[in-house]
Amino acid sequence: MTENIYVIGHKSPDTDSVTSAITYANLKNALGMSEAKPAVAGDLNGETKFVLDYFKVPYPEKLTDATGKKVILVDHNEMAQAVDKLDTENIVEIVDHHKIGGLSIGKPIFILCEPVGATGGIIANLYEQNKKEISKQMAGLMMASILSDTVLFKSPTCTPRDKTAVEKLAKIAGVDPMKFGMELLKAKSDISSKSAKDILMGDFKKFDFSGTKSGVGQIEVMDLKDLEPKRAAILDEMNKMKDAEKLDMVVLMLTDVMKEASDILFVGNASAAAGFEKAFGGKLANNSIYKEKILSRKKQVIPPLEGAFKK
Repeated sequence: MTENIYVIGHKSPDTDSVTSAITYANLKNALGMSEAKPAVAGDLNGETKFVLDYFKVPYPEKLTDATGKKVILVDHNEMAQAVDKLDTENIVEIVDHHKIGGLSIGKPIFILCEPVGATGGIIANLYEQNKKEISKQMAGLMMASILSDTVLFKSPTCTPRDKTAVEKLAKIAGVDPMKFGMELLKAKSDISSKSAKDILMGDFKKFDFSGTKSGVGQIEVMDLKDLEPKRAAILDEMNKMKDAEKLDMVVLMLTDVMKEASDILFVGNASAAAGFEKAFGGKLANNSIYKEKILSRKKQVIPPLEGAFKK
């Protein structure tokens, strides 16, 4: 029996991470790698479930222990964000749209990292390059990943390539992309049934800023007022996470997609607080700094934090 090669995104999987695993595994199957199988490194969020249900695509297998398993990483390349117990020597390929995070592998492998809004767009391009037909389902998933990650093209991570890809994919999927995109945003921002822990962990990644061990999460809503009743509980969960994971700071972006702004919550030690204030050019008030025109963790939050803590 052939050993599976798991195509898998990061922990706390978002829509791009999950749909990229599914669509890239599908492409690898079409190219003759029958052992490629999609997997997820954590529970699906509400938005991703909405997308998979909408296009009638089965949920991928959940894989939380990669001991002895071969993997293809999509939508991440940092080991702190990868499935637990993954041996770097078992990484077969990487397809991503983030910065390279200091990964060291003892053999040459295929790595494709491009500065676009979503990994889904890179994969759509790979279907075209390899002259493989894109089904309605796969087109829908890749379109959804781009709309989600670029916040309907509002994010500074969005490129002309992303818009072109959505136009092509929407035609194949047979949907109106902006109408679908608004449904996507509603699903993403529905926090009525989410606990404070769900909100913190829904899209959470760990980083090391020159020795300052950190966790940075993000929740996107249509109106920040919806989060106000849960704010104290969210801060409590952030403190619990900081202590449990022995982190120097935990940051959570509360992003208002309509106003295109983020209230950036912070808990951490005094040294981390000084670096956080330096990164965002302001003073913490009620555990946060509010910033206009901040939508992207990757492009607008991680780089200033890296710069502030650089030794």
